[in-house]
Amino acid sequence: MIGDELVLTGQKVVLREKRLSDAANDYAWRTDPELSRYDAALPLKLSLREFMLYYTEQMRSFKEDRRWFAIDSLDGKHIGNCMYYDVDKIRKQVKIGIIIGDREYWGKGYGTDVVMTLVAHVFGDLNLERVYLDTLEWNVRAQRCFHKCGFVVSGHINDKEHNFVIMELYRSWLNLS
Repeated sequence: MIGDELVLTGQKVVLREKRLSDAANDYAWRTDPELSRYDAALPLKLSLREFMLYYTEQMRSFKEDRRWFAIDSLDGKHIGNCMYYDVDKIRKQVKIGIIIGDREYWGKGYGTDVVMTLVAHVFGDLNLERVYLDTLEWNVRAQRCFHKCGFVVSGHINDKEHNFVIMELYRSWLNLS
């Protein structure tokens, strides 16, 4: 924590709460066709002005069942975003998502560090027992990253346009001291 801001530090990244100053990068990433494809979405068609209105509202709306983080390199460069959401305190589980928007940081272990840092927070600070996610079936690079972090395939979801792999990780599978 820095002041009231939650900050999580990994080996290569710092996860910090989102700021309005992140909006320009987020807009660029959300309008990028390749990055949108990895998110199983269409590129955003809003103008920057419209996006800023939406973004500002998102920043103001706190929801207890989710938390949205910026991913910074250790030297302070904003390289992506991650989040946990759908916190279920009864089942003690949560879903996570990650995007490394800056291609310069792809394939260099940053995603793995983000996932490990986020998982440590979820299991340690939130006292949850299960973390799960879904990723596109063809996104083998993401699946390798999640597998390195201890996730295993637990199912598949097929909708009209996309096939997803569901992966999960339980606290009991890790050696947490």
